[in-house]
Amino acid sequence: MATPDDEERTLSDWSRTLTQALQILDLEVDHPRIVELAERSSHLMGPHAGVISAFLVGYAAGTVTTTSRDETSAAVGKAMTTVETVIRKDEETQEQKGWTGSAQ
Repeated sequence: MATPDDEERTLSDWSRTLTQALQILDLEVDHPRIVELAERSSHLMGPHAGVISAFLVGYAAGTVTTTSRDETSAAVGKAMTTVETVIRKDEETQEQKGWTGSAQ
């Protein structure tokens, strides 16, 4: 049985492999935050929404011109925060609907 430490180690190894292949060696990946964003997106919208959300965060961050590791982290953080805000608003909207429209 895999433990959370095993999963984090596997994600770290995978991230390192991909950042080397993509030549973005100065990027630090916040695995728990990305996984949470993907899970919340998928739960809210559907099974593939998490993948799309994670991709769009990366794309948005990649469009920002940066010159340092801190600026790169800030660009990723800003994109993550924006998507998390959209998710939170949609979650709140769904909670407010409650049973309305559910035919129950």
